[in-house]
Amino acid sequence: MADTERILERAAQLNIAGIRRHIFLCADQTKPKCCTHEAGVEAWDYLKRRLGELGLLDRVNRTRANCLRICDQGPIALVYPEGVWYHSAGPEALERIIQEHLIGGRVVEDLAFAAGPLCDGATLLAPLPATQTAAPPEAQTNREAPDSSQNVSARE
Repeated sequence: MADTERILERAAQLNIAGIRRHIFLCADQTKPKCCTHEAGVEAWDYLKRRLGELGLLDRVNRTRANCLRICDQGPIALVYPEGVWYHSAGPEALERIIQEHLIGGRVVEDLAFAAGPLCDGATLLAPLPATQTAAPPEAQTNREAPDSSQNVSARE
């Protein structure tokens, strides 16, 4: 039972129930194909740092993937639940993905090359709820838009 308690405590610490988006980034590959090893590591370091700086780690999960199998125009990023795939996800592009998609709920059309949402997309592209912490002006969210989490019913 102690193992279960530990994992539940860790999930609570990470606010797993509050996660609204998850970004996967093809970085630090074993056999770099879509971009150089250095470009992948630089992108991953940037993503980690910016999500922390913007106070988004309680609502946006991040995962470094060894390979997302596109192997062209990388680093490749993938954002769920919308299932939007982005190419050329270096620091400059990641900043746009963070601001426009992860915070603002709008797909960055000129970087997106595919989409495969995990569920009905009718309620998905809502901005994240506003935070209580101060954020730089470029990190402002659209506070008028509905929170997509209000449309999800919990399983009993």
